[in-house]
Amino acid sequence: MIVSKSLPTALAQWQAQGSYATFVGYNVFYRDFGTKHSDAILLLHGFPSSSYDWHALIPLLGDEKRIVCLDFLGFGLSDKPDQHSYSLMEQADIVELLLKQLGIKRVKIIAHDMGTSVTCELLARRERKLLGFNVQSVLLMNGSVYIDLAQLTPSQKLLRSPFAEFFAKISLKPIFMLQLQKILAKKISKQELEMMWASLVYKQGKERLAQTISYIDERYRFAHRWLPPLTRLDIPVLILWGQKDPVAVAAIAEKLASQIPTAKLQWLPHLGHYPQLEDPVAVADVINLFLA
Repeated sequence: MIVSKSLPTALAQWQAQGSYATFVGYNVFYRDFGTKHSDAILLLHGFPSSSYDWHALIPLLGDEKRIVCLDFLGFGLSDKPDQHSYSLMEQADIVELLLKQLGIKRVKIIAHDMGTSVTCELLARRERKLLGFNVQSVLLMNGSVYIDLAQLTPSQKLLRSPFAEFFAKISLKPIFMLQLQKILAKKISKQELEMMWASLVYKQGKERLAQTISYIDERYRFAHRWLPPLTRLDIPVLILWGQKDPVAVAAIAEKLASQIPTAKLQWLPHLGHYPQLEDPVAVADVINLFLA
């Protein structure tokens, strides 16, 4: 087990309690909770954070469930190779390979932010009968599925500009903290902010931001692949949305609910972009009802 002495205590414990799988020469960090049967809840995190986003929510989902979360390549405690594509297609490949390695055949997906984009690729494969596992239900939370409706932050815009590499290198912790707090509607603890920063800078992740954010370009490029399958979904879908999110705005949730035939929309009226960190109890209450 790889354990870093440079990480803050809480994040180091998270790492020590997890595992690594190796795919195409890269180490991918994951956590596997609960009874080891072939059904699982799959948690997919967002940009630019990690599976640690779910740490407060997981204990509230019940010990009897199997819950799997991972750090996408380039994020959190996983490897962050330089000059890498960080394609959403590859992230979906990694999800498939990990679930196969863990013997998981059926999943209920809970996805946040960039994780909703990976979910769209998984659902596109499902429709084409190319997915290696069965998806029983999907919960989408505050992600820019309809990228034309999203309101990107100043930092996200800079990271997609010609100044991206320079900005990523000089990005400072106070700037990160300020930008993050602006997309929250309810304050989270300083420790949570510290953990997000620590997971970002681990293994030179800050220097990879201009590469990892390229997933936004794929949202435009593969809209023709990812959006139509949503309109033909035949499994339960819940759109659970922090209504005060200034990035993945409420209009995205409303459009998802109108386009997905099986979708139900539930607002979290006092929360912003990170509902699972802003109010994990409220989020868990809704999720547990949906999963039941």
